[in-house]
Amino acid sequence: MRMKQVTALLACVLLTACASGPPVPDWKMTAQSSLERFESAYLSGDARVEQAEFERARAQVGSTGKFELIARVELLRCAARVASLALDACPGFEQLRSDAGEADRAYADYLLGKVQPGQIALLPEAQRAPAAAASDTAAADAVAAIREPLSRLVAAGVLLRANRATPALLDTAVATASDQGWRRPLLAWLGVQRLRLEQAGQLDAAQRIARRMDVVEKSGKPL
Repeated sequence: MRMKQVTALLACVLLTACASGPPVPDWKMTAQSSLERFESAYLSGDARVEQAEFERARAQVGSTGKFELIARVELLRCAARVASLALDACPGFEQLRSDAGEADRAYADYLLGKVQPGQIALLPEAQRAPAAAASDTAAADAVAAIREPLSRLVAAGVLLRANRATPALLDTAVATASDQGWRRPLLAWLGVQRLRLEQAGQLDAAQRIARRMDVVEKSGKPL
């Protein structure tokens, strides 16, 4: 299921129905559906739907009064933002940090570019190799090897945040967002590529990327 692929942390939230066992509470089903719609809307750049669906999901999880579940929902939003290079301080999670579990705090530190070596084993499996890579080239290779697209973009965003983004990493991130049709992260990563080319004096290549960005931006406007 897609939401379980987003990050291993969400498996702990238990937002999926089981084939056998007691009936699944309504809040779980509603939260799962809203998180899926939030993710899709955020990555496509639909701010109105994104906000509404996230608030609905958070309210449903909040009805349990379980800090650790609310914290993980906030981490999902933070991860989607990192994938799209909206590199803020993850304020929604930080308000809950003292009540979050050790693994959740480690993942938050990772998303903020502050993970420590001793925390790497606590990260979602897909993020461990990029976090542990000794060189920028090895880290870029580890990101390219991540199978799940959003996890791949999250890892790429963390490396960019840490000033470890190689040209190969940028290519991976752009290709990933493009293949998925995710306008928001695609525009963000293309913008980084364009800036680097301009700084290197490769103006023709930078202008080509600018034209590509224009096509992507227009695709998100109503006809």
